[in-house]
Amino acid sequence: MHTSKRKINKNLSRQIYQLFYQVIADTHNPKEVEEFLKDFLSETELEILAKRLAIAYWLNKSRNYENIKTNLSVSSTTIATVAQQMKKTGFKKALEKIRADEWATLWAKKIGKVMKFGRQ
Repeated sequence: MHTSKRKINKNLSRQIYQLFYQVIADTHNPKEVEEFLKDFLSETELEILAKRLAIAYWLNKSRNYENIKTNLSVSSTTIATVAQQMKKTGFKKALEKIRADEWATLWAKKIGKVMKFGRQ
């Protein structure tokens, strides 16, 4: 699908973007999000978004460009672009959510081990 070069009314544009953002915000679990994105995005568009997040995640974990290029089949230019985008609020918030989830998972495992040990 190609985007038209003709511009639509700014007010209408704002409204349709708000509707789109609200639908995403109203999805309540990963399965709903998966269904929505798979239905609304092409396979290529979805892959692009997923790879961008993976690049940011791995850069945040100090992986080098060569490792990321090899594993994700992306160019150095794409990695550099994502590295620049990581300075933006949206990327920062996404990475914060991932870190928080990893932290919670780690501590849930540790607490589970302690509780299991305490029951013996």
